[in-house]
Amino acid sequence: MGAGRALSVSALVVGLSGCGLFSGDDQNNTAIDQSDAIRIVLNADQPDLSKGVLYDAQAPLHFKVGFGRHGIACAGSTFQEGITPLGTFKVNAILSTTKFEMDPSLVKKSGKSEAELRQNLFRDMNAIDFKGDGETGEYGGGYISLAPVENTDQPFRFNTYNGKFRWYSFAIHGTNDDSRVGKAVTGGCINVNQAALKTLLNTVELGDEVVISSDSPCLS
Repeated sequence: MGAGRALSVSALVVGLSGCGLFSGDDQNNTAIDQSDAIRIVLNADQPDLSKGVLYDAQAPLHFKVGFGRHGIACAGSTFQEGITPLGTFKVNAILSTTKFEMDPSLVKKSGKSEAELRQNLFRDMNAIDFKGDGETGEYGGGYISLAPVENTDQPFRFNTYNGKFRWYSFAIHGTNDDSRVGKAVTGGCINVNQAALKTLLNTVELGDEVVISSDSPCLS
């Protein structure tokens, strides 16, 4: 599949109001196109039922996902801590210990060379102790950055956090604790286990579209 592929992420949020429960059997869900490379269904009422399917593989890969601890925001919203946004996004960076791909405009924005970013960026990001408890590696093995296609104000930026230079954005990323997957516990990003992340890192390309949608009310 070439640049600009559509990776569809569909969120069915239950437990807010006027929403039918997602049973885990999505065969009758017409809102999601099985031709899309990735589908992710978020279940706010039962987060352990939240799951994804990667179709751009030799065989469909089914995997669990986690999402924001404070809920799900409507499309066009400004990204907020703990809330997973809806809308259409494009992959603008793919970061891991062995892979570095980033939109050239972001490289320029960073004020650093691509070689320096390739060597240090993900390592430094994954070394941040976000909770101040000595625990690091919260992105697991990789970080797939997503930028909204719609022109909206976002807080995404390069900055220094606890002495570590980082790229702050919405993303799909791994985890240092697979038990956190399938729960509403993230800072707003979508998390996956390490096995799923490895396949995603080997599949996703810059410019791929990720569509996050919901049949139910969202936080505005």
